[in-house]
Amino acid sequence: MKAPGKNEGRLPLAGRIRISYLLLLIPVIIFLLIVFFYFWQTNETYENMLNSVVEASQFSLDFKNDFDYETYLLIVGNKPPEESGLDGMLSDAEQVVDGLEQYTNNDENRGRLVSISRYLDNLGTYIDRIRSNMEVGDRYEDNMLIWENDVQIVTTLIRDSIMEYIYYENRQLQISQEENRAFFLSLLRVSAVFFILLILVIFIYSYFVPLSITRPIEEQVRREQTRLRKAEFELLQAQINPHFLYNTLDAIVWSAESGNNRQVVSMVGNLSDFFRASLNRGRDVITVREDLNHVRSYLEIQKVRYNDILEFQIDVPEAITESPIPKITLQPLVENALYHGIKNRRGGGRILITGEENESGVIIKVIDNGAGMSETRLNEVRRGLTGAPDESAIYGLYNVGERIRLNFGEEYGLNIESTEGEGTCVTVHLPKRINIQTES
Repeated sequence: MKAPGKNEGRLPLAGRIRISYLLLLIPVIIFLLIVFFYFWQTNETYENMLNSVVEASQFSLDFKNDFDYETYLLIVGNKPPEESGLDGMLSDAEQVVDGLEQYTNNDENRGRLVSISRYLDNLGTYIDRIRSNMEVGDRYEDNMLIWENDVQIVTTLIRDSIMEYIYYENRQLQISQEENRAFFLSLLRVSAVFFILLILVIFIYSYFVPLSITRPIEEQVRREQTRLRKAEFELLQAQINPHFLYNTLDAIVWSAESGNNRQVVSMVGNLSDFFRASLNRGRDVITVREDLNHVRSYLEIQKVRYNDILEFQIDVPEAITESPIPKITLQPLVENALYHGIKNRRGGGRILITGEENESGVIIKVIDNGAGMSETRLNEVRRGLTGAPDESAIYGLYNVGERIRLNFGEEYGLNIESTEGEGTCVTVHLPKRINIQTES
């Protein structure tokens, strides 16, 4: 099991970008909501004031003349009391006053509306007196006095009060316009400052947010590259094994002393090819063909030393030999098969390298009929492939698998199967053919 990484539990990249945009949008949305709310409230106030002015104007223009004339018609007998429209006019006037009370926010105008309501009550009282006089008998002079001295005076007071109401409502409109103009200018200044700050914030975000997003990625890439270089360096060190070099040189000397010149030439050529492939001019990824040549050189050298116990066969189709593979991938697997499998087996051993291609990629197997592993040991080795092991015997396998994963992705790597007393099979999973820059 892998230990938790530093980036574990952090938001994914897309989520961090969305949150960054949201943080920029929140102040803009709040600012727009405040502006929209203010304009909506101002529009409501204007509408109420205009409606009150319109209704009050209609009331002031029609009510006095119509009411005075209707009262006169009643007094002179042109209209009987039951056909008079005075009650309806008073009722309509009271409804208008009630409506104006809902529109106005001015305390003085509310007081004027209260006075107008009292005036309307007085008009009702005067009309009742006129009707009572008409029921009693010939009281024409008294009714004319009520009309001239009471009704017309009160209707004049109502008209004047309505005119004052209209004047102060218009005045309030002017004050509101001045306040709105001042607010609008302040809003322009605030908006300018706000958007300047927003631009500064966006500029800062454009620098620091991408930096905060890309820095962990760059750090991760650097860590992966460091791990890859370390694995390659350790693997290269393992190839320049002094014991392997000494033993090979000793075998060359013995062959020379025994006069086996052809074997000397073959071993020197294989040793040269082996180290040439190990260095490989600094390339990290080579073709399967090149790595097979490298492992073949290694096996040819070892076959001279272990001729009585070692046989090998390489059976890889030509179709997959141009597929990519990290350099020095197969040789450590073959070395493990030889030293931990074949040498621990009584009698001769055999190493087989096979290859195939399927939907998931390229599969190369290193199979030996050596001593194999117990179930407990196999589980230890498998755990060591997923986390840096302590044992050097497993560390070579871990390095090979790690380099495959770092070069091609987590879906590729090594798998191992083994049966005690029967042998071991190490499977290498690689991607399909890609273009590889080769060097002559």
